[in-house]
Formats: sequence, structure tokens, C-alpha cells
Amino acid sequence: MDNAKIKTNVVSFCFNPFQENTYILSHANKDCWIIDPGCYTLQEQKKLTNYIELHQLKPVKLLNTHCHLDHIYGNKFIATEYNLELGIHQKELFILQNAAVAANMYGMKIPEKQEPGYFISENELLILGNDTAFEILFTPGHSPGSVCFSNVDEKYVVVGDVLFMGGIGRTDLPGGDYDTLIKSIKTQLLPLDEETKVYNGHGPSTVIGVEKRSNPFLR
Repeated sequence: MDNAKIKTNVVSFCFNPFQENTYILSHANKDCWIIDPGCYTLQEQKKLTNYIELHQLKPVKLLNTHCHLDHIYGNKFIATEYNLELGIHQKELFILQNAAVAANMYGMKIPEKQEPGYFISENELLILGNDTAFEILFTPGHSPGSVCFSNVDEKYVVVGDVLFMGGIGRTDLPGGDYDTLIKSIKTQLLPLDEETKVYNGHGPSTVIGVEKRSNPFLR
């Protein structure tokens, strides 16, 4: 890729007992998005804000790929700290509103409640900085309203728990469905350029071409 075309940077943080990947996407103009803030402790919150302060970033969006417990622990903190509204897909509202039930099931603390400020929709374009477009891909199956954020020009996509290196998201949680997830991956993610880097919700990143050829769930 021509380095002159690269205007954004992706940084991940591994947070909470589920080892969830929280992402900061930043533009050369210092605007940034915070996606799936899973910060569970004060130390994790501080790690996130320290990075933002050190790099003089300006948070302008708070987004969730989906609203499972491990991806939302920092929603309230980030929304309050940076005066941001939360953006989710409308079909995730049920999952978000039942976070306390999920927390009790895992014996974990209940996340502070943060209602969405707006809903994001499939095929919508979101702009980071003033010139970098991300397409919202609707990818249900792991959860009913999972979305991915695809930067076609810079060849990367933030997928939450839809696709992993050599694996896929679990489908045994409320609103999950195996066939729906496989269809989402095959119709929304695999058509992306094979060099597209996949930033997922847990574990190492991967590449679309690698998953096309070797992911046992996609054969």
C-alpha cells in the first residue's frame, strides 16, 4: 500500500478478565474513535486515557461492534470522560440492556449503565478525520446486531467477535445463530480484499486471505 494513502492508525489494548481487545482508531489530524472499551479496572481506564493524552488525541466517537459484557465495561467511563454519545446497532439494544444479567451469570461486577445516544446502520459511512471513510457492515450471528467497521482504502476492518484467526465467534449466547454468522462472514467479510487486516475482539489480528484459505469453519 502507498504510505501516502495511510491516514489512520490502529492501536489495541487487552482489557478485563475476558482479555478483550479495545481499539483506538486515530487520524493524522488527531481525531480518534474508541471502539469496544472493555476497561474493567481503574488501572485499565488510566492506561487508555494516558495513551490518548500522550498522543494528544481528540476522541470524537464511542462505538460498539456489539454489546456483550466484555466489550462495554468502559462505555460509561469513556462517554463521561470525553462527553461522547454511544453508537450501536439498534438490534444490540436488548443485549446492552441485559448486561446486568450477563454479569451475574459470570460472577462479575455489573457495568455502569450507558444508554446509546444514536443508532448506526448497515451500509452507512462514518468519517474519521475529514476524509477517511468506514463502511458499516452488518454481521449478525454472534449477536443480533453485530457490525464491523471497514476501511477499504487502507485495507483493514474492525470486526468485534465475528471472525478470529482460525475461528469464528461463539453462537450459543442470546441472539446468536451459527448459520447466520457463517452467512455474515461469507457475504460481508470474505469479499473484502484478501490483504485486508482483521482486527478482532480477542487474540491476534489476522488477514482476510488467510482466513479464506485456512479457516476450518469457512470451508
